[in-house]
Order: sequence, then structure tokens, then C-alpha cells
Amino acid sequence: MATLSLRNIKKVYDNKVTAVDNFNLEIADNEFVVFVGPSGCGKSTTLRMVAGLEDISSGELYIDDVLMNDVAPKDRDIAMVFQNYALYPHMTVYQNMAFALKLRKTSKEEIDRKVRQAAEILDITEYLERKPKALSGGQRQRVAIGRAIVREPKVMLMDEPLSNLDAKLRNEMRAEIIKLRKRINTTFIYVTHDQTEAMTLGDRIVIMKGGFIQQIGTPQEVFDHPANLFVAGFIGTPHMNIFDAELKKDNGQYSVVVNGAELKCSPEKQAEYEAKGLEPQKVKLGIRPEHLNVSKEGPAAIKARVDVSEMMGSFIHLHANADGKDVVLVLAAADLPTEHRTGYEYGSDINFTFDTNLMHLFDAKTGENLV
Repeated sequence: MATLSLRNIKKVYDNKVTAVDNFNLEIADNEFVVFVGPSGCGKSTTLRMVAGLEDISSGELYIDDVLMNDVAPKDRDIAMVFQNYALYPHMTVYQNMAFALKLRKTSKEEIDRKVRQAAEILDITEYLERKPKALSGGQRQRVAIGRAIVREPKVMLMDEPLSNLDAKLRNEMRAEIIKLRKRINTTFIYVTHDQTEAMTLGDRIVIMKGGFIQQIGTPQEVFDHPANLFVAGFIGTPHMNIFDAELKKDNGQYSVVVNGAELKCSPEKQAEYEAKGLEPQKVKLGIRPEHLNVSKEGPAAIKARVDVSEMMGSFIHLHANADGKDVVLVLAAADLPTEHRTGYEYGSDINFTFDTNLMHLFDAKTGENLV
């Protein structure tokens, strides 16, 4: 177990490209932190700097309050799991898992105990005498994880370990990693571009874009209170709907105008905006698809036309066009009139609205959350 401190970490490559800039993060002992973001955002580069596989251009990295910038990877007491497994093809599963311990000159008895204990945790005991080519992708990834945990590292680094697996295996392995985390006392840093993995695995999520941290928080915090438009659009499936809107204030009461519809803000939002001293202005309004409701025509209803209706079992994903803007609604089929419980016809006219207490307002120029 270990604490980590990344202070003003920066990575600039020889071609003068800045991959990571001003990265600051404190990771608690035994915490599971997920770095998430699109390809090229700097998350894997940051992980590799923690591992010692990339030099740190500037800033300081501490593990258990010891400066690690110039410490060799083998002396950092970390283990890393890669997306391509990186197993030795000529060795058996047992030999792969035991290899690092042999290099440490660990006794045969201790190696056997640790390998079999890890194999039992990961449910791969029956594969110990097989070679990697005889295993499925999911089994190979379990071996790669097993090889890491037998070392009992202070820090476990995982770089997109599930990206090569199909959807079913990814779900299964995600559950296995959650169970594994409960059974071993190690600090985890996990890199992924999949926000579902980030939301389900992490104690905290670090959302990155263009080498910079966009937001750090628990899964619930970043979902409920996105710091900016990027986070709002990146976290959540389907993505948050974003509208051009106007925040108004008449007689001390706030309202929002969206596509010609005017909605009075909830008492909670009134108090929030008043406390922030928000002035009437053009804004970007975000509302999640599951928070939109089909409604009757009226001054607080937005008109739209159905493009695609996807039946997803107990929910319908409705893709519609509202004044040239693509909008997604996630509707509980059981709450819909009988004739619409299997969907809506292409070209159908609908009206929708939302509870203003569930909306998010962003600065129209900077994209930052106004509250």
C-alpha cells in the first residue's frame, strides 16, 4: 500500500509537443483512481511517468513521501498490467507468474505459495500448466494481473487492460477487478478511455483532455456536477444534451428560454443562481437524456420531430430533431401510452420538457459550469 503525490507534473517530448501539463493529484493509501479521457489526452503518458517508463520533464512524483523522479522503475515497488498482456509465449502460466519472483531470488516455496494464492483469487488454477496461446483473451488478462499481484506491489498500474476484450468479457473482467480490489491491499491507478469502466471502478475519477486535468471527483460528483462542457459531454451514456439557451431574470425570478420555450427555474436553482449573483445572459444548457420527458404542447414544452426510435427493452432511446438540434431522450417504456411502448414512428411530432432542477448551465464562451 502507498500514497502518491503528483505535483506540477509536465511532459514535453523532443519535438516540443506537450503531452501532460500542470498535473496535480494526491492519491490516498489503498485508493482506486481512474484516469479517463479520449485518445491522446495524456492519461497513459502520466501512468508511464509514475511507472518510470517515461521521464518527467518537470514537477515532482512522490511515493510514500519519497521523491521518485530519478528512481529506476524496478526500484519503485510498482507493478504494471498492459492492454496487450505482455506474457512470455514460451513459458507456462505458472512460469509467467513466477518470473519476477525468481529474479528477486525468492525461495521456491514462497514462489509456489504466492503463485497458487494469486491463481486461486483469479480463478486460473486449472490453467497453470498451459501456455498463453492456449488461453482466451480474458484468461490471458487474468494471468497478466496475477503476474502483477504476486509481487505484492505498493502500487498497481493498469493501462487499458480490458480494451482488447469483447463486450461480454469486459463486463466480466470489470467485475473481477472490483472483487480483486477488495482482496488485495494495493493502491490502484487505472487508465481507460471507457467512461463506463471509470464510473464503475474508481473511488475517484481524473478526467483529462489535451494533457490537462478537467475535473477530479467521485463518479457521482462528476456525473451530478460536471465542471465544464467537456466533462458534461464525456461522462454519461447517452451523452448529455446541450442547447443554446438564455438565462432570464424578471422580478427577481430566474427562468431559461430554450428553443422558444420558457421554463421557470426550480426553487433550488433560484437560490443557487441568486447566491452566485448570476446575471441574465446567453448560456449553454445541459440536460441528460434520462431527464427529458415527453409532454403536452404548452409554453414550457419544446417541439421536436422523431428521427430514430430504439427499443432497448424497458427503455426507449428516442433520437429527435428540435429546431435543427439533435436531441436524445431516454424514456421508460412502462411510463408511455400503450401505443408508444414499443417506440415512435419516424417523423412523429412530439413535445418534451424537463425538471429545471436537473439542468446544468455553462458559460457560453468558456464552457465552464456557472455554479
